[in-house]
Amino acid sequence: MRLLSCALRFRKKLSMPLPQLPLQPTQPRLLLWTACSFLLLGAWDFSGLDLGVAHWFGSATGFALTNHWLWRGALHDDIRFLPWLVELALLAAIIKPFGTLKQLSRARRAQLALTTLLALLVVSNIKLHSRSSCPWDLQEFGGVARYVSHWAWGIGDGGSGGCFPAGHASAGFAFLGGFFAFRHGLPQTARRWLAGALLAGFVLGFAQQVRGAHYMSHTLWTAWFCWAVAAMVDMAVSQLIARKASFASAQVPAR
Repeated sequence: MRLLSCALRFRKKLSMPLPQLPLQPTQPRLLLWTACSFLLLGAWDFSGLDLGVAHWFGSATGFALTNHWLWRGALHDDIRFLPWLVELALLAAIIKPFGTLKQLSRARRAQLALTTLLALLVVSNIKLHSRSSCPWDLQEFGGVARYVSHWAWGIGDGGSGGCFPAGHASAGFAFLGGFFAFRHGLPQTARRWLAGALLAGFVLGFAQQVRGAHYMSHTLWTAWFCWAVAAMVDMAVSQLIARKASFASAQVPAR
């Protein structure tokens, strides 16, 4: 009888659904992507291609499409407050989730909202202290500034500054956090968030490049900053979830 009882308990445990444990927050592949993309961006900066790309759209008389209805109107002025509205919705979803967010735990919903907010604030704060001016401020495009690398901190270029990185592109890239929040249990949804955030960020960044408001590197660095913020938040939240699960298991009395 005792042997039969043990067998029944073992069978019951096998039939119970397994908990979804978080993936390791420091996956080698994600770290490799982050490091490789950093090196590639450094190579782009070193190449000096920013000015070459800017000359595709600008000339000595400026940028012809600066005030175009599509690039300035539809893709800049008309959606300026959209990311903040989405962020408010994500914050509200921590308490009352909707749509796909219902499939996330409260901790992961908080992670998503926090990541998006931090990414937007990080990019805005870097811009606030940047002395790098926009392409349309350069002398060769009809302005008064000279070209100085955005990494030459403390060196003014004679322009208005405050142009690095691309703040408008962060309206898309800030939502890269959705990839990290969903990847632990819903990988297909995570890939959709990743594709959507990248597409939105690059479209908005390209719109600003056409207008002469940013260099290509500004958009690329914004994507990297938002990715790095999302990765760090994901690592911290995953560790907290793992510790909480470990503590809960330790509190279960042995039978």
